Amino acid sequence: MSVVAGDDAVACRAEIVRLHEVIEGLLTGTGKDLAGFALAHVAEFGMVEPGGGVLSRSDVLAMVDGARGVVPGLRIGIEDVRVVASAGGFVVASYREVQVRADGSGDVRAATVVFVRDASAVHGLRWRHLHETWVERS
Repeated sequence: MSVVAGDDAVACRAEIVRLHEVIEGLLTGTGKDLAGFALAHVAEFGMVEPGGGVLSRSDVLAMVDGARGVVPGLRIGIEDVRVVASAGGFVVASYREVQVRADGSGDVRAATVVFVRDASAVHGLRWRHLHETWVERS
């Protein structure tokens, strides 16, 4: 799917929600699409964790693979998706990720993602960089 500037907000929201559904499935053990999760990220993908740690794509894949099925009942919600910037081959978006565990505990993260346009990717976008920050749970 090719993405044009007018479709950026729709594509970003769809891709952010889609990938978090995959993550939720992997962490709860109800999903098995680690290959699809990996494919969503370019080889140069990097992430800044909420606590400030920096992870490479291989670090993130290993972390998610090791956490498969360890959070039964987890629900991940995505809120307030906004396109921050869009130019050429990149789209930058921000969003809030709300995680709620089966016992009602959870956390909220504010995130900014840099996407690379790729017509062969789901929703025409691949994840290039992600920066998450802890925020107060409301």
